[in-house]
Amino acid sequence: MTLLVQRIVISLAVLTCLEVSSSLPCIAETSKVDSTTKQVESGAKQVGRGVADTAKGVGYTVVEGAKVAGEKIQEAGKTAQPQVEDTLNKVKDGAESAGANVKNFFNKLFGK
Repeated sequence: MTLLVQRIVISLAVLTCLEVSSSLPCIAETSKVDSTTKQVESGAKQVGRGVADTAKGVGYTVVEGAKVAGEKIQEAGKTAQPQVEDTLNKVKDGAESAGANVKNFFNKLFGK
């Protein structure tokens, strides 16, 4: 980007010099200066369009990348869901079993 910015600054400087020099009375042929000024203007506009197109391209790339990442996360969640449910059921069964064992322990301890 710095090279691009340097080119824009140089183009604008040349354009300014050409504008100043074209207004001087010592220049007899202004048509050549006018044509070169137009070339500089055209080049600056093309550079500007290139920057805008690049920025749009980067933006589209980020958006599409985010969409793909979101889809992959959803797929991973769907794939992991049965395992999570199975683990949750095992934890629930283990907690119920542990509760029953604690209850039995205290029943045996206190003779109920």
